[in-house]
Amino acid sequence: MSEKEIAAAAEVEEEEELVDPYEKLRDECRATTKCAAALDKLNSCNDRVNSKAKTSEICVEEVIDYFHCVDHCAAKNLFKHLK
Repeated sequence: MSEKEIAAAAEVEEEEELVDPYEKLRDECRATTKCAAALDKLNSCNDRVNSKAKTSEICVEEVIDYFHCVDHCAAKNLFKHLK
């Protein structure tokens, strides 16, 4: 291959926008019933905390549960999308 052909091939590769399959899977998992229920619990906790002037409550458990649900769901299918 000549330098011109190599440069053209490199340019084509740069133009392709890479899409992270993990992000797509996570978006799909967020829409599942199980993860939507975890998000509802997180939102309820956030609403409860934000409605109080002084509180020691934080929503760490709900955040962890929600992200665990999404990541666990997405991880099951991730390796099918890798080359």
